[in-house]
Amino acid sequence: GVPAIAGPSNYHPDKQQSTPSHGSLSSASRERYHSLVSVQGALHSCRQCTYVTKYSANMRTHLRTHTGERPFQCHLCPAAFFQKIHLTIHIRTHTGERPYSCDVCSASFSQKIVLVRHMRTHTGERPFCCDHCDASFSHKDGLVRHMRIHTEERPFTCDHCSASFSRNLVLRQHVSRRHANKKR
Repeated sequence: GVPAIAGPSNYHPDKQQSTPSHGSLSSASRERYHSLVSVQGALHSCRQCTYVTKYSANMRTHLRTHTGERPFQCHLCPAAFFQKIHLTIHIRTHTGERPYSCDVCSASFSQKIVLVRHMRTHTGERPFCCDHCDASFSHKDGLVRHMRIHTEERPFTCDHCSASFSRNLVLRQHVSRRHANKKR
């Protein structure tokens, strides 16, 4: 069935994202859209998951996560992307453009979020806190890794034996030490 309109945690009031120009949608396109999306008032709800937004353009972008459509193609390599911003960031890997600079140490970055994370090395900010102990981290992935101590989760499994590990790095070390002569 169609999921009920989701609560605030699933609602994305973000500004409207750019999409490829389609002009006015054909009736076939509208019919396909409504087969994938429930529209109730101003809210568009994905029928395949809990995503909800006010903007049909954002929903069309979201639907690509289900359809696999990647309309934004790099002109320098085979890479293609769901969103134009991801193509823009990718192009910087070819051009070497690093428009975001640290005003403390002059390091530069291709993405603003990487600069934000880098700044924490200067400020000491550790906004990701463990609910089970006093540990805190400057990056979310540090907290995710740490939480495996409490949950005992070991998501990385060796293809050669039954060993499992909480970190991918430790799995790779295990494989290189224990199974160096075996092919994967």
